[in-house]
Amino acid sequence: MKYRAVVCRELGPPDVLRIEEIEARPLREGEARVRLHSCGVNFPDLLMVAGKYQFKPELPFVPGFESAGDVIEVAPGAQAKVGDRVIYKRKTGGFAEQAIAGPGELSPAPDGYSYDEAATFTVGFLTAYHALVTRGRVQPGERVLITGAAGGVGLAAVAIARHIGAEVVAAASSTEKCLATAGAGAAHTIDTSRRRIDEAVKDITDGRGVDCVYDPVGIPAEIALRVLSWGGRILLIGFAGDIPTYPANRILMKGATVIGVRAGEHARHFPEARVAEAPEIQKLTKVIRPYVSKTYPLEQAARALMDIAERKAIGRIVLRPAPLSFKRGQA
Repeated sequence: MKYRAVVCRELGPPDVLRIEEIEARPLREGEARVRLHSCGVNFPDLLMVAGKYQFKPELPFVPGFESAGDVIEVAPGAQAKVGDRVIYKRKTGGFAEQAIAGPGELSPAPDGYSYDEAATFTVGFLTAYHALVTRGRVQPGERVLITGAAGGVGLAAVAIARHIGAEVVAAASSTEKCLATAGAGAAHTIDTSRRRIDEAVKDITDGRGVDCVYDPVGIPAEIALRVLSWGGRILLIGFAGDIPTYPANRILMKGATVIGVRAGEHARHFPEARVAEAPEIQKLTKVIRPYVSKTYPLEQAARALMDIAERKAIGRIVLRPAPLSFKRGQA
């Protein structure tokens, strides 16, 4: 049995990716084979293909952090059964028609979620919940500034912060993106193509500032500290460009806390934290859904990643494997 996958054989821009046909190997004890219907596209996928992510898999590899589909085969000892609707979560392997999951790499797809929604649930919701609740301790009534608010982890954060009861200030780079954040629950929006974030926050908060900054973009440190109220928290989620340098004296004078957020690594060091988070995140699926704005066939994985690189995505992008005849060529 053969299946198609997006393969990275050299590091570089998205156009290095190719569709290849792979021979499916037999299952080992404890494993399950999943037919993938939807593959979530994430910013770390782009970084990994470029060789700029903290995790660097050996070449060649199949990108893809999270996907969703159906279990089609199980080996003895597998923690799933044929027919289960599941989320496949692994650092690589998701951009494919099928995948083999070992113990701990599958979780049930949320009830009522489509495959597209299930394939974009884990990274966005987990990152946002872990940052805002576990690390940021955001409370009802607090003001939260979310940068890159129309992106995958940004839009999830807007919805979760609003659900918590926070007053959300969403910063995004266009009118269309601002409208999407308002739809997700932002009380105030800032079009960063027209206004500086710090000036807008000053007006919105009557000069007080926000209690928490959720930053998956990496805005300049002076801007982040300027918008922060005294004693506030800055949650560093990731960097879309230059990495900001935070001045220790300004942090001290502002009584600020700067928190690095790595949801997966935190759980490896403190597994009890993920045990506590899991049921709460599951409850969110009853009231919040991922927003999927675009879908592409598997063959257009490079185009999907370029949308991420060029910041054209609103919410999430999904690749959809389909049982098409195999054609070798550019992804």
